[in-house]
Order: sequence, then C-alpha cells, then structure tokens
Amino acid sequence: MNKVILVGRLARDPELRTTQSGTPVVSFTVACDRRFVRQGEERQADFISCVAWNKTAEFISRYFTKGMRIALDGRIQTRTYDDQNGNKRYITEVVAEDVEFAQSKNEAGGNSGGYQAPAYSAPAAPQAPSADIDGFMPVEEEDLPF
Repeated sequence: MNKVILVGRLARDPELRTTQSGTPVVSFTVACDRRFVRQGEERQADFISCVAWNKTAEFISRYFTKGMRIALDGRIQTRTYDDQNGNKRYITEVVAEDVEFAQSKNEAGGNSGGYQAPAYSAPAAPQAPSADIDGFMPVEEEDLPF
C-alpha cells in the first residue's frame, strides 16, 4: 500500500507549469512539523516535495500561497533523470491526489496571502436532532449492536 497523508504549511508559492501535451502540473513544498521536540531545542520540520496534476494542480495554484496550511493525501513516487553533466539524479516526491484547506479564512488573516474561497461549495450537512453536550447524541442501550 502506498498512501501518504500530510498536513503542513506551504514553504513557497506553488509553481504551475504545463506539459508539452497541455497537462497542468504544479510543484510545491509542504513543511510538516515533527511531533516531538527535544528539550531545549526548537521544533523541527520536514520539507516534503509534492506534485499535483490536472484539476488538482489548477486548484492548488489558484487558491494556495506560501505560508497557508494544506492537508493532502496521495502517494510517494520516485523517478530518475540524467542531469546536464550526465549524472543520474533520483527524486522522491508525494503525488497529491486530494487536497483540502487546513485553516479557515480568518486564520489566514482575512483575504491576505491571496486566499479566496472557491467559487463552489459543498452541500450543507443535515442537522442532527437535539444533540447532547459536546455535539454527541444520546444512545439508547437497545440501539447498540453488541
């Protein structure tokens, strides 16, 4: 299984390009904080190279800028190429398949940083009837499957 889930901040603005066949592709780097901090040290981050294709590439290019939080899932891909000197170069990157905003518009500082909501919106989720505290519904014992 080859599955990657990342949540982090864009380390630079996404770079949208088009292949010779007209396919949009975007490259970007996600800075993901490490979970643990050694005592007396600053939190470390990993800078992970990512790429996205087609509509996903256009979405990222249009709505994300440096510093914004992004959540994505995809897969790891490796490839090789020969550089100008004939040396073989190896690249490992995450191919983003699903991308979401990981911060609200207010957390992004209003409209600063180039953030604008997409022109479409998902349908509203149905409202649950009279939820108990913390948004959980009370469950009757006879409703339990065990």
